[in-house]
Amino acid sequence: MKVLSYSNMKRQSSEDLGWHRIGTNISYYQNNFVRENMRFKRFYFTLTFTHTFEFDKDTVYFAHCFPYTYTDLTEDLTRLERIAHNFMTRSTLCRTLAGNRCEYITITSKRKEEEKDSKKE
Repeated sequence: MKVLSYSNMKRQSSEDLGWHRIGTNISYYQNNFVRENMRFKRFYFTLTFTHTFEFDKDTVYFAHCFPYTYTDLTEDLTRLERIAHNFMTRSTLCRTLAGNRCEYITITSKRKEEEKDSKKE
């Protein structure tokens, strides 16, 4: 699995915009550090790779998987809510330490719930 990279200079030069896969000599191996508080003896692993930087004075970010931000999440949930408003309810469970909403969604038929409520009345 190749590492992901994001280069500010590449974005400015309009070459390969955004996150993309990079790296050669990729290796993932067990190291000698033992994980604490485990019933079984388990070890940590190390990921190594080689990357050649293309630009001087560039800021380059590396990631193991494509970043998925809180903004991405809220935009995706809003889009889903518009499409599936008859089946999806979006609610706030709590707030994170940063003040962000920690949401949960319920997927069900709202028609059945409305029928139950009308029978109670």
